[in-house]
Amino acid sequence: MKSVKKINVQLLFDTEIFEVGSLVLSVRNIFFKYSQEFLDQGLDISPLKLGLNAQINKVNDLPFDGLFGVFADSLPDGWGKLLIDRALTAKGISLASLSTLDRLAYIGKNGMGALIYKPELTMEHELDFDIELDEIAKGTKQIISGTASDALDKIYQLGGSSVGARPKILVGFNPKTQHILGNEIILPTDYEHWIIKFPATNDPVDMANIEFAYYKMAVEAGIEMNECRLFESKSGNTYFGTKRFDREGNKRLHLHSAAGIMHDNFRYSSLDYGHLMDCAFQLERDVKVYEKVFRLAAFNVFANNRDDHSKNFSFLMNDNGEWRFAPAYDLTFSYAGHGMHSTMIAGESKQPNEVHLLKLATHFKVKNAGNILDEVKASINNWRNHAATNGVRRSSKNTIGKVISP
Repeated sequence: MKSVKKINVQLLFDTEIFEVGSLVLSVRNIFFKYSQEFLDQGLDISPLKLGLNAQINKVNDLPFDGLFGVFADSLPDGWGKLLIDRALTAKGISLASLSTLDRLAYIGKNGMGALIYKPELTMEHELDFDIELDEIAKGTKQIISGTASDALDKIYQLGGSSVGARPKILVGFNPKTQHILGNEIILPTDYEHWIIKFPATNDPVDMANIEFAYYKMAVEAGIEMNECRLFESKSGNTYFGTKRFDREGNKRLHLHSAAGIMHDNFRYSSLDYGHLMDCAFQLERDVKVYEKVFRLAAFNVFANNRDDHSKNFSFLMNDNGEWRFAPAYDLTFSYAGHGMHSTMIAGESKQPNEVHLLKLATHFKVKNAGNILDEVKASINNWRNHAATNGVRRSSKNTIGKVISP
């Protein structure tokens, strides 16, 4: 396979395509230049690290293999990367020969957010099939363990552009008929863009129910989240799903993770919620965003969600160039007993508590911090009710309850 040396980056919100600029691979360096047409539009897709300019731009190799974070956000990690690697290997393509631009070309128009990449390399998948959730779940286990899976092509097509470590697929879901179909760029009438997750090998059997109960608990705590639901397979297995917030019908929103916009290496991060609050304010220009981030920080502390790394916070931009802090996602209990919060709270990551939260609130002048903490704690104290209502097993309910609401 001939390696891609140049990628044209485009932005597609609805029907009009904006020519953003070009990525060029020269020797081992990647360069980016905005098109004059896009500069004239004034849409700033990455204001902190790649603001609008007429220069030829280059960034250090770290943390995103020579890419600016805004483009690295289009690449899958964890599960999505595993799927692409397995699918390419199955077709005889050497992974060692792939450049970062090759990987963007395989993402093409199928990535999260609104950025698309040309030329687009495909693996000629058929889109016309129904989805059986247990079949997909079985296939994900085979892929994780390294064995061959008959469902590989189907799973790659559905989840090859997804982010995060846990297995997941991107689908179209019709809430009126309960029908699920393969992920398509333009969904038929009454279908919505959703993500459905599958358990990882070390997850408890009721992982989906636990995450759904956390969703209910977070909403009760006043945290903005997109709609979530439990999907049940023909055999009665349950899977967690969430409506995508980077889609409004078939219209796209530009998506930028906190990791990407601040160039934070989320695996070796020194990020604090204070950095996140400052970044959110720079984008939204509204002090109310301090409360949004503070409320989420409090929930993660009290609910023992330590997987709060910088890829698990995002920002959205619409076609008017307006930014906002994205709805919360990936909120669930962290089972590791000796872990730390991935994002610090006022400099503390091992055992953050209300003192650290109030210190954070004081620094950013969050006036109603005490009320926010009370509201979040009240929702956490309701864990056992949420667990019982949403199918969490007694053992999981008690294990989690002893940690978050003794």
